[in-house]
Amino acid sequence: MSNLSSLTSVQLKRAAELKEQLETLTSELNELLGNGDVTGVVAPKKKGKFSAAGLARLRAAQKARWAKIKLAKGGAEAKPAKQPRRKMSAAGRAKNAAGARARWAKVRAEKAGN
Repeated sequence: MSNLSSLTSVQLKRAAELKEQLETLTSELNELLGNGDVTGVVAPKKKGKFSAAGLARLRAAQKARWAKIKLAKGGAEAKPAKQPRRKMSAAGRAKNAAGARARWAKVRAEKAGN
């Protein structure tokens, strides 16, 4: 739909006439059909709600399906064992820190040279 401010007065008059005709025809159609709404808009269907018992049955069935899948993959304990986090030795940390200091010293030297 175009912007109303960009329309000419002739176009606005024509739009008003068409709107009046549309309203007249819609009211006539409503009278003929005997209903109040002919716009074609359909009310959305209401969604059904599960009862607590139905929801419990669904959950139990889903748990059973997953249990069957896990058993098929390798037993009831299909979870991988959590590995402990590795710790860096003090010597490794010192080596990394020295490398970082060297890289930053190089960056600062290049910056000072420019």
